[in-house]
Amino acid sequence: MKILLVDDSRTIRNIQKTVLSGIGHTDVVEACDGVEALTRIAAEKPDLMLVDWNMPNMDGITLVRKVRESDKTTPIIMCTTEAEKSRVIEAIQAGVNNYVVKPFTGDTLSEKIDQTMAKVGAAS
Repeated sequence: MKILLVDDSRTIRNIQKTVLSGIGHTDVVEACDGVEALTRIAAEKPDLMLVDWNMPNMDGITLVRKVRESDKTTPIIMCTTEAEKSRVIEAIQAGVNNYVVKPFTGDTLSEKIDQTMAKVGAAS
């Protein structure tokens, strides 16, 4: 499974890649903001996207809305420090399939990925 990791922090991307690798996901493509992510999506056709909310140039919520204009099916998990219920609701309304609050453990991320892929599998 190919995963697109979108976060403006190289450190966070490296941590997330380590966590993903630890749970068996090694096919990971990175983007540092929503603008780069749109290019990567077109080129790489990821099976899953992990998207940060707060980024320069194009934030995660704008990216999700843009992706959902043309792609209703690629699963998206918002990975963010934004934990307020209103933010979670906004992200879900924008089209994310799941939501995980940073910092998270490998177990938590693994569970969210499994939940998300199971839901999407059931929907297709």
